Amino acid sequence: MCSKTTVAPLDRAKILLQAHQQQYKHLGVISLLRAIVRNESFIALYKGNGAQMVRIFPYAAIQFTSFEFYKQASSILLGSKSHVGKFISGSLAGVTAVTLTYPLDMVRARLAFQVTGSHVYTGIVHTVTSILKSEGGVRGLYRGYTPTIMGMIPYAGLSFYCFESLKYFCLAFLPKWTAKPCSQNTGGLVLMLPAKLLCGGFAGAIAQSVAYPLDVARRRMQLSLMVQGQERFSKNWFSTLVLIFKEDGVTKGLYRGLTVNYLRVVPMVAVSFSANEVMKQLLKLDTGMSI
Repeated sequence: MCSKTTVAPLDRAKILLQAHQQQYKHLGVISLLRAIVRNESFIALYKGNGAQMVRIFPYAAIQFTSFEFYKQASSILLGSKSHVGKFISGSLAGVTAVTLTYPLDMVRARLAFQVTGSHVYTGIVHTVTSILKSEGGVRGLYRGYTPTIMGMIPYAGLSFYCFESLKYFCLAFLPKWTAKPCSQNTGGLVLMLPAKLLCGGFAGAIAQSVAYPLDVARRRMQLSLMVQGQERFSKNWFSTLVLIFKEDGVTKGLYRGLTVNYLRVVPMVAVSFSANEVMKQLLKLDTGMSI
């Protein structure tokens, strides 16, 4: 919750850049943040954060809990050191969490995309009821779901795989600098907090670099019916990717907003993985590895 609120202004900036909000589409990250404060207000930097807070509790709980479940299952089927098992477990955990919380992500995006003076929605409940009434019921709440899942498979899979792999590397080859003794853990070691943060940050950066174009497609589909003339982005994930590439290219289209996304994702993922590890330690759960 703290990490999401901290990076909420960057999150809104990313959404505005990805979906080419008319009032701000010509600006860079810093100038965009300044323009939001100047044209709207300081509080406007946090638009959509309420829906994000409602979403993040079940999302994080479902993702990390289901990862442990899938990891245990893959250990039985593929062995505890299987790289494929780690990737599949992470992917399934991400897909599970996204599927159960996706409508709130849709609501967050719609609220964050609004500009003061041209509001369409007044809050979370109004956004949900409006989408249900005018965009085909529950199906409207899941607009952009396909590219989200397609992006989540490599993103969540790589995030968990890279974190687990980097954690193993630190415990196996750099224990003097990254770990301390812990008798209750498998392997007798526990990763220190700075090492946890580094492993989580690198994992988030690597995963985001691979999955980012599908994240852009998701946002364009989610917001396509909010702006007149953008309906062409609402058809399906493939045509949306093709349109983005044809109209804006790679750097200004498929990877638009990537810089600001690194600024928000790297610390956020680092804190998420670290908090999960610390909480497991406080609950006397095993956070070690067979080395």
